Amino acid sequence: MTTTDADTSAAAPPPKGTPQGKRRVGDVVFANTARGSGLLILLILAGVAAFLLFQSWDSLQANTANFFTTTEWNASTRTDPAFGVAALAFGTVLAAAIALLLATPVAIGIALFIVYYAPRRLAAILGYIVDLLAAIPSVVYGLWGVGYLVFQLEPAYRLLEQYLGWIPLFQGPVSTTGRTMLSAGIVLAVMILPIITAMSRDVFHQVPQAHREAALALGSTRWEMIRMAVLPYGRPGIIGGAMLGLGRALGETMAVAMILSPALVISPFLLQSGNQTIAAHIALQYPEATGYGVSALIAAGLVLFAITLVVNMGARFIVARRKEFS
Repeated sequence: MTTTDADTSAAAPPPKGTPQGKRRVGDVVFANTARGSGLLILLILAGVAAFLLFQSWDSLQANTANFFTTTEWNASTRTDPAFGVAALAFGTVLAAAIALLLATPVAIGIALFIVYYAPRRLAAILGYIVDLLAAIPSVVYGLWGVGYLVFQLEPAYRLLEQYLGWIPLFQGPVSTTGRTMLSAGIVLAVMILPIITAMSRDVFHQVPQAHREAALALGSTRWEMIRMAVLPYGRPGIIGGAMLGLGRALGETMAVAMILSPALVISPFLLQSGNQTIAAHIALQYPEATGYGVSALIAAGLVLFAITLVVNMGARFIVARRKEFS
């Protein structure tokens, strides 16, 4: 056999009936299926956005107020509808931010305890309990919050006003009902706690054993090993879990609607009654809405959709940058 013949035989593709040919067909089918699934998600997302925009267009055109800066909501009148989403957007972001700030450190601590400190049997039990918390319906959390938690928090709110009232967030007068934005944020924190905990726990389990053993071999304590080897490795996963929890907090409806007193104001005071979220406002107003009122509520839903989309895109950007940095 000449050199030319050898090169030709080596470069020739394998027959179609060979195992290598079958794998090649499977790879093509899988790649096209995955690509189609990704495009389908984008089409569904674009379809939802187009539907919300189309359904809300009539009310936005008839609105006599600035939709993004007005706090009042008078959309039931066909002759002169005036409504805005400023107060609702502020309350939505504030409640979700409170929940995220309260839940993330606790979730990381629970995940670290389950993975690196708790005995194996206790860790398994705690893992089941955390997963069970994620399955509790939101209305149950709302009933617990409005029927028990708000009354227990009211004395604590008075102490916050007494000792930390010089901070604008904790200025009085304290609500006598306890149905404040801080109460709603605490309930939301309990609701998103299992999501962040589960994500963090899975990430901590995936930390390479060589990294942990190397840190311990250098004389590090367990906490130093966690600080130097575990947390830096799991930071993208922690951020991803926190953003998933934030997404649920932004869209939570029943629990917030049951706790907060309906009020369309922009109030940064956490111990006073006031504020409302977009999702809770839609749930409370939709049964009685007609005409432009329904279209206006859909417009508010479009704003919530945009806020959630921006938050998730920001989270993906942060996670990608952290992976690149690592």
